Amino acid sequence: MMESITLALLGGSLIGLAASLMLVFNGRVTGISGIMNGFLKSPIKDGLWRGAFLGGLILGGIILGSVRPDLFVNESGRSFGMVILAGFIVGFGTLMGSGCTSGHGVCGLARFSIRSLLATLTFMAVGVVAATGLKYIFGV
Repeated sequence: MMESITLALLGGSLIGLAASLMLVFNGRVTGISGIMNGFLKSPIKDGLWRGAFLGGLILGGIILGSVRPDLFVNESGRSFGMVILAGFIVGFGTLMGSGCTSGHGVCGLARFSIRSLLATLTFMAVGVVAATGLKYIFGV
């Protein structure tokens, strides 16, 4: 239990630090979906920093997975294909919502954005309803 709390605090602190550094040194909000979307749409324009950022996310996951593989165990009982499908659905949702939780929930709220507050409240409410529905209605 204590390790989980420590890891959550460390992870949250690193996310806050990274978002702050991105804003200070690059003048950009750290919204992962926006960074990815910009990289895919126009890799020539701003492609270097976007690619470096995305590569860092992947490399960080690889390093953490090699040091602590126990943190990457799929305990949901869902297949790898189902997890990939869920990722694509989340990606589509970030396009519909004009951003993701990292952009709205971390960076937008820190800038006192009303739009980000409404988006984050919507993300959380729909997530609670969806998770509850899947568990109690469909038994998933």
